Amino acid sequence: MIKYLLPFLFIIIFQIQMQASPGKLISYQLVHSYSIKELDSLWKSAKISKFMARINNPLDVFEVIYETTWHDGTSIKASGIFFLPREKGKEFPMICYDHGTQLVKMRKIGFAGEQAICTAFCASGYMVAFPDYVGMGSGEKTALYLHAETEASASIDLLRALRELLMKEDAKQSKYLFLTGYSQGGHATMATLKVMQEKYPNEFKVTASAPMSGPYDLAGGQKEVIFKPYSYIAYLPFLMYSYQEIYKCFNDSTCSFKSPYAEMLPPLYDGTHSMSEVNKLMPEMPKDILTDKFLKDYITIDNFPFKLDLIENSLCDWKPESPVLFCYCKADEQVSYKNAIVASETMKAKGAKNIKMRHTSRKMGHKTCATFSSVYTKMYFDSFLKGSKKGRKGPLINRMALSLAKMNVKK
Repeated sequence: MIKYLLPFLFIIIFQIQMQASPGKLISYQLVHSYSIKELDSLWKSAKISKFMARINNPLDVFEVIYETTWHDGTSIKASGIFFLPREKGKEFPMICYDHGTQLVKMRKIGFAGEQAICTAFCASGYMVAFPDYVGMGSGEKTALYLHAETEASASIDLLRALRELLMKEDAKQSKYLFLTGYSQGGHATMATLKVMQEKYPNEFKVTASAPMSGPYDLAGGQKEVIFKPYSYIAYLPFLMYSYQEIYKCFNDSTCSFKSPYAEMLPPLYDGTHSMSEVNKLMPEMPKDILTDKFLKDYITIDNFPFKLDLIENSLCDWKPESPVLFCYCKADEQVSYKNAIVASETMKAKGAKNIKMRHTSRKMGHKTCATFSSVYTKMYFDSFLKGSKKGRKGPLINRMALSLAKMNVKK
């Protein structure tokens, strides 16, 4: 009998060994060390006010490779960036920063875009984890856009991997854990908070979150853009190809795109083309790249598969237990400000006690809104380090200075 059981035991043991080890640190590499002098030079060249973004410490920037899970639960490699402030013997709070949408898989590490925002956070005294998301950066597989589960796992598993890195680097994290991100990163921030609260309440104690200009209401207000003039149609195929990979919600790989887009689009989503490249090839309205049958079914069928997938990945209909600050701009031409309004009102109706709103600007577009929203976010996070339990707006003089700076900014 035993000899017949041995092959089955071997298979079981092999399967256990092949199971994912989410959060395992595979490797990490120091990419750059910023001295205070170099940071000071960067601040001057970028015209960053030290009054709003202080330089309190030098910092190191690492490329991190770690283990997470694909949408089917199998183990894959993912990558991220880690910004580590340096001051011997001091504990630093952690921020997980989720970035906005990118179509190009590979990215450089440097002082630009949202990495510059993370550098500013770190220079003032925050550790910053910056996940690339599943399928992006140096990770395996392909990108999965606005998929709440893998957005959350990429962020959570990077934070797990960083525990080992911190031990190796003789660095310490304080008790404070903050979550934030912009655009897609706002959606990823809410997904991460929700999964942490529901699945890992004993492992992660989130101090506060500040999602910025995210599409939380995918099944509601955000879907309206399909039927209106929209200059950023590249988002839609990215979303539909991703959901086809995960849910098989369309009959075939064309994903209900009509000719010539059914033939033209797939090569543009191979991870080497930018959002601007794709947008230039698109018509005025998103609906014009879709078949008539898709549009009819989408409007008339309540349990239409793609519609159900949008509902599954919407992040409004739940009750956060920790403080949340929604930042948004009413003139945002890419992500409707209504996403923040709907999420806030729905969460409050469910009994959430500490939901705040920050209308960053009435005139700023999506790109400009990111920088100013991140400053409001930092002031909000800083208030917890100073003893607040619910979060405050920040010092009046800082807010006045920020308001003056906004007056000189074009949309």
